[in-house]
Amino acid sequence: MTLTTERKEKAILFLWQHLLLLISLYLMTLGVVLCVKSSLGSSVISSLPFVFSLAGLISRVPEWTIGGYTIAMNFILVFCQILILRRNFDFMQLFQLVIGFVFGWLIDINMALTAGLECTTWSSQIFAQFAGCTIMGIGIAFEVRCGSVTMPGEGISITVSQVTKRPFAKVKIWVDTTLVLLAVAGCYLFFGSWQWNVIGIGTLFAMIYVGLVVKFIAPHLGWFDRLLTYRPGFRRYLFGLARLLYRRGEVKE
Repeated sequence: MTLTTERKEKAILFLWQHLLLLISLYLMTLGVVLCVKSSLGSSVISSLPFVFSLAGLISRVPEWTIGGYTIAMNFILVFCQILILRRNFDFMQLFQLVIGFVFGWLIDINMALTAGLECTTWSSQIFAQFAGCTIMGIGIAFEVRCGSVTMPGEGISITVSQVTKRPFAKVKIWVDTTLVLLAVAGCYLFFGSWQWNVIGIGTLFAMIYVGLVVKFIAPHLGWFDRLLTYRPGFRRYLFGLARLLYRRGEVKE
């Protein structure tokens, strides 16, 4: 294999893996949006952006979408990593900014696609919350398997874990709890009361259930690992399609 061919193969594999990462992020954001639509409580990662997006309608904060505030929050989380690690910060981790931007952008896309979805009964709310958390867990399991740069939310947890020498799992709980507490503080700051549609029983359910989904599905993703290492050959597809059409033509004759 020549050097040019090897580089071409690596480029195709890189694009293929990040296409799968994009699909994983789409599933995650679809889950986030379904949780928001349930009105039983948003997921942890979207709780603070959700508060600010609602506050933009009644206060002086910018009238950004949930996706817009999610992008802003992700940028802040990456900036915090830089402040904590300083010279030890790996600049490859700046790719988290791209992931964070795409994540917020996909949230807004899914909000638009589900604009007509209204959960007006308890059964529909519970179903939306359950479906959202399940889809989110599947998307997270896929995203972790892709092995690319982490999401900013996980990135800040890894950074704090490295500095404090604490287990990642415990630090992740601290970070998630901090985000929820900030969202609660935002509810009282902007609305003067707890907003149960933002931080509710669904938020607590998401904190527990999503992790269980990831833990359950992770051992069964051997097929996804094989898909990640698959090298798509478009020329092969064209020859295969031409052969199929040729065979159909012979059958008709």
